[in-house]
Amino acid sequence: MIKSNTLLLQNILREWWARPIPRIYPRDLDLRSFVNIENSVSSNQLTLSISENVRKVISVIGFRRVGKTYLLLDLAKNIGQENCVYINFEDERIPKNVTVLTDLLDVLTEISGNKSYFLLLDEIQNIPNWSVWARRVVETTNHQLIVSGSSSKLASSELPTELRGRSLSVKVNPLNFSEFAGFKNIDISNLPKPQILNLMHEFARYGGFPEVVLSDEGKKYLLIDEYFQTFLQRDIVERHRLRKSQSLALLINLLLNSKEYGVRKLANTISSLDSKIGKHTVTKYLTYLHESFFLKNLYLHNRSLKNRLQALKKAYFVDSSFISRKASSFSDNIGRLMEQKISEKLFAEIEKSPAKGLFYWKNRNNLEVDFVIRENEKTIRLIQACYISDLHNLPDREVKALKKAAEDLECENLEIVTWDLEIAISSDKYKIKCIPMWKYLIGY
Repeated sequence: MIKSNTLLLQNILREWWARPIPRIYPRDLDLRSFVNIENSVSSNQLTLSISENVRKVISVIGFRRVGKTYLLLDLAKNIGQENCVYINFEDERIPKNVTVLTDLLDVLTEISGNKSYFLLLDEIQNIPNWSVWARRVVETTNHQLIVSGSSSKLASSELPTELRGRSLSVKVNPLNFSEFAGFKNIDISNLPKPQILNLMHEFARYGGFPEVVLSDEGKKYLLIDEYFQTFLQRDIVERHRLRKSQSLALLINLLLNSKEYGVRKLANTISSLDSKIGKHTVTKYLTYLHESFFLKNLYLHNRSLKNRLQALKKAYFVDSSFISRKASSFSDNIGRLMEQKISEKLFAEIEKSPAKGLFYWKNRNNLEVDFVIRENEKTIRLIQACYISDLHNLPDREVKALKKAAEDLECENLEIVTWDLEIAISSDKYKIKCIPMWKYLIGY
């Protein structure tokens, strides 16, 4: 086995160093900002200037096909492919055994002596007990370890005990609107408004998966279908060894076609359509969907934690493309797609700021505000999503809900993200800013 691993790894390394790095489109996220290196040009040797006491495993996490691999390749391109080792552990040739990781270090030492490498290891969660090996790399070698995967189990907060305090998580999301335009080589600032709105339609409908953005329109939904099936099979069914995937598929369909959900209602609905399924199983499936980054929950804002957890949750997803493709109730509902896109931006902001929280607000009269942003236990923004281009089409209920929530939560920063309406509204003692969605998404 050891000899077999050695030969295999030697071949994989030769393939990597001989293969040109593909074209990389720039992203807002650059992994170089998470490492500290010095490159000695004269000796062509890579020196890590991070001391052994602070060097950590960098964990790049996110849903499938959001661009994690290309971020690793971009790092390799910028610091020198010869200074890096890239291995994808979904390669069917690689045994799913930790010995292959142990042998990798021996092969590198045999090839290059004591040279330090950036070890870029993709989908490493497929190797059992990889974290024990990773700790040894951090503690006993000068290699910089950067791992990636499509499971939140690689996040710093969920890593096994041996890596607690020894890792740094970097979350990768689908393209935001600025990156989306950049991939298309479009300068939004010089674009006529009708073309901006056309671009916004495309972004809302087909989403921000990099490969989908770059593909022809006729291929976009084919790719989205492939992503969905691969995620469902590999990240849920195979990873968790599920036997009743039909119930899981029904659960996902219900979530995609619902604005809010409760575990009991989901269980009852699935049981009426399929075989019997209990609340425990539904809860377990929801956990799997969260771990794979497919599903995001928005909780009701309530001062009582118990009431917050018991209230219906609002379902959002990693990308709007799954709603437009898979949700029969909302596929042509631009308002729902707008709300989804706004949620993507807000969740990304919250991920970078531990002091912030994101909720929705609803009172007993069913007045509702889509998004409540809190920071240090204080409400700092209230946001509604509304598909309008004219002030006369703004429902009174949207404004009434904002004002009521502002009074209840003591907040003065009120916003309505619209399709194409930019105006300030004064109503009673409140001022409400209406912001076109494309401006909101790029931070104008």
